[in-house]
Amino acid sequence: MSTRTPVTDRAETLLATFQALSDANRLRIVDILRGGERCVCQLVEVLGISQPLLSHHLKTLKDAGLVRDRRDGRWAHYALVPESLEAIKAFLSDVREDAESAPPNLYRCS
Repeated sequence: MSTRTPVTDRAETLLATFQALSDANRLRIVDILRGGERCVCQLVEVLGISQPLLSHHLKTLKDAGLVRDRRDGRWAHYALVPESLEAIKAFLSDVREDAESAPPNLYRCS
């Protein structure tokens, strides 16, 4: 019998997402992709990093479900996955709402 729960699954998914976003280059990639799908050649040019390093970052983002790719001949094009971004937004919104409605700490540290 599995001990996994929806909460565990959500936490693991969010962990993978935030780990994928914990790199400056990957954050820059996400920021660039906000403007729509981009070819790898465009990303290499804008980011000023090598193609192998870019491929590593894109694989990390893809494995976390944050980007998807589309092949067009020898070129790969990448775009954001809106559903993944909505999951992050929902989580952060829940955290914010809970923090705003939490009662004040009534206990004093000694």
